[in-house]
Amino acid sequence: MTIVEVLKLSADYLQKHGSDSGRLDAELLLAHALGLRRLDLYLKFDHSLADPELAVYRSLVSRRGKGEPVAYLVGHKEFMGLDFEVTRDVLVPNPDTETLVQRAVEIAREASRPLRVADVGTGSGSIAVAVAHYAPNTEVWASDTSRDALEVAARNVKKHGLHDRVHLECGDLMRPLPGGLDLVCANLPYVPIGATLPAEVAAQPAGALHAGEGGAALVIRLLDEAPAHLAPGGRVLAEIDPAIVATVTEAAGRNFTAHRVHRDLGGHDRVLEVWS
Repeated sequence: MTIVEVLKLSADYLQKHGSDSGRLDAELLLAHALGLRRLDLYLKFDHSLADPELAVYRSLVSRRGKGEPVAYLVGHKEFMGLDFEVTRDVLVPNPDTETLVQRAVEIAREASRPLRVADVGTGSGSIAVAVAHYAPNTEVWASDTSRDALEVAARNVKKHGLHDRVHLECGDLMRPLPGGLDLVCANLPYVPIGATLPAEVAAQPAGALHAGEGGAALVIRLLDEAPAHLAPGGRVLAEIDPAIVATVTEAAGRNFTAHRVHRDLGGHDRVLEVWS
């Protein structure tokens, strides 16, 4: 079978098994199996695949059809135009989170001085690395309770040459972080405990997905802890689910005087920004 024939069959199979990006998934998996770039697949579209190559690819497609995220199968994921290593110890970087990063970079670029930034619950380090990469006037402290996740983050920090401006700390929420922060960013768990999730989401670390109080518990804790670590005029950006907007904005009112909610590309309320 040729590359183009294999891609068509695989894309159809993945589409029937729940993927809403069957063709893209098929291309990414085949490029990975063959050690090629996606572009190379079309430069060699009439190339016939050997049985060993097909066996490796079929295994990947089968696992994807059962709900495993493509990023776990290929070991990396693009986010904000940057490539990140991804393992099963961390969440797969989500395009919705780019809304938070874009706002953080905007805030940093508007400042006429260096900014001290935190990324709480850093996981793969994607937020910390992206902010530091696109806003050179920032110094970033990134925290997580998982040492396995921090090992992944450390490799991503090194990969992007940011070890001098991104500092990794192990601990719960704000506790391991310094004071005098100008901006706190966080993509914390906000899925209600017991919620039914698509297979590829459920395959990711449960501890990085679920939170009590209908999904709002950790965001509320962050909003309570952050003021003690903020410099005057400091802000918090927290990714949220639209279902908890009312709950977290009410909680923000205990410590902050103003807030706004930013929408993602799908038009959903996605990022809470608060300040005093």
